[in-house]
Amino acid sequence: MHPRIESDSIGTLPIPSNAYYGVQTLRAKHNFPISGEKLHLSFIKNLAVIKKAAAITNYQEQNISADIAEAICKASDEIIAGKFHAEFIVDAIQGGAGTSANMNMNEVLSHRASEILGGTKDTYDLVHPNDHVNCSQSTNDVFPTAGKLTILELMPNLITNLSYLENLLDQKAEEFSDVIKMGRTQLQDAVPTTLGHSFHAYQSAISRGIYHLIKATDEMHTLNIGATAIGNGINTSQGYSKAIVQNLAQELNLPLKQASDLYDATQNVDSFVQVSGAVKTVAVILSKMSNDLRLLSSGPKTGFGEINLPDKQNGSSIMPGKVNPVIPEVVSQVAFQVIGNDVTITMAAEAGQLELNPFEPIIFRNLFSSIELLTNATLTLADNCIAGITVNEEHCLEQVEKSTGIATALCPFIGYKRASEIAKESLKTGLSIRTILLEKNWLNKEKIDEILDLKNIAEGKMPSINLSQSILT
Repeated sequence: MHPRIESDSIGTLPIPSNAYYGVQTLRAKHNFPISGEKLHLSFIKNLAVIKKAAAITNYQEQNISADIAEAICKASDEIIAGKFHAEFIVDAIQGGAGTSANMNMNEVLSHRASEILGGTKDTYDLVHPNDHVNCSQSTNDVFPTAGKLTILELMPNLITNLSYLENLLDQKAEEFSDVIKMGRTQLQDAVPTTLGHSFHAYQSAISRGIYHLIKATDEMHTLNIGATAIGNGINTSQGYSKAIVQNLAQELNLPLKQASDLYDATQNVDSFVQVSGAVKTVAVILSKMSNDLRLLSSGPKTGFGEINLPDKQNGSSIMPGKVNPVIPEVVSQVAFQVIGNDVTITMAAEAGQLELNPFEPIIFRNLFSSIELLTNATLTLADNCIAGITVNEEHCLEQVEKSTGIATALCPFIGYKRASEIAKESLKTGLSIRTILLEKNWLNKEKIDEILDLKNIAEGKMPSINLSQSILT
């Protein structure tokens, strides 16, 4: 079949006869062969939701006829249901502040609505992409609104997976609550603790990360839809600005509201920086945890060897029997990517000028990617690593008993200087702290046993200081 010819203010282009997109979409495809990534499917769906709500609102405001509004709504519902997604051909990274993505949607809906009304894709006489589908709108309020709705759609999966991980960490904290191990600072022996405390700390960090994600995401309910070009609502009817938010909220069953300052909401994108920052923070927490897991499981014979991670796959093409901590490794790599994405988002947000930030395409491409990468990484960390961790309890206890770290517990009773002398002597001679104490006869055996109770030390429960039993002056 022969292509149809469409024109815009730049000129004409031949369009495949069966395509629902039009001239502005195809021109954008030619202009932006950047990443090879298409628009996110959830973003496409949310663009269609906005167009449906706008058609309903424009009909209520008598800006478009009932039959055109109904046709746009039906076409939008089809896209929301997953049809015609192959028609969205513009690159996710594009110039023009998202105009190409907006016009891609406008053209597809225009052609499909024309078919619903009995027309063809040959003309825009029945339903026009700008005059009807984009009525009372601008890319500058549609595009960021679709971005916020997409974040609201993607974030619950991340929070659900993090909550699942948090629950597993809580279970492990309870399981390991009696496992005494050596705590370390700067990778050097510090004081005894329990493995349960370590895993509870991981749980607390995840819980805090979830809180910040929820708090940052809540701002996504505040929209600039109705602002049109720069915030003054030009080309909208009197009741449209308020009604569009209500109709959109009803369509999605979300507590959406319009920004109190539409000029601010159109030109400033700091809310996306906040979301990205919260996502990055969780990525940092997960990567730090992954670093710990790799260290604690290192060896298995020449490293820390305190815990065992589940064997997931062969670790080497040359070293027989080697098993690597592949799950923590992939989680850290995801964290590196998320941190890089956050830098891009931050720079893009800072680079806005005057009444509009034109860099939202790269912001959304990176932010959607960060959320989804972290969602997947969290689940694989939980299922393929945390759930199967076991502990080498006897080895952990042996390390504590050999360590000079327990000398810290002696300070209130014999003083820092003498405790330091004992620690150095233990390192030099290989004798235990307990043996050296007995030899020096600074404290009686009963008091030494009381002070050096490893479980109490690990829990921070120290005996009371009786000056008659202390050599402190």
